[in-house]
Amino acid sequence: QVQLVESGGGLVQTGGSLRLSCETSRVITSIYGMGWYRQTPGNQREWVATVVNGGARNYADSVKDRFTNWQDNAENKMYLQMNSLEPEDTGVYYCKGTYKSRDFWGQGTQVTVSS
Repeated sequence: QVQLVESGGGLVQTGGSLRLSCETSRVITSIYGMGWYRQTPGNQREWVATVVNGGARNYADSVKDRFTNWQDNAENKMYLQMNSLEPEDTGVYYCKGTYKSRDFWGQGTQVTVSS
């Protein structure tokens, strides 16, 4: 079992920044494909960013050049720095990881960007 706990969401104005964190209950290097997903109002959950094996980072086109994803192995945490936020980024942000071939999700953290 793996518990993932997100934090850092909140209310911010357009153009503002937030930093989300995801803390893992296991050594983060034992969890594969740590990533962020979001569910925006009226839409299905969508992929945002992934750290591959603690190194390479991939981003959805909608957030590329605005969001930065990384993991801190010493803290067993993954972070998502979100800059130049837009109202379209409003939603619940989830972290996800795969451990022993099972996917685990956090409970989500709400991000609201006001116009």
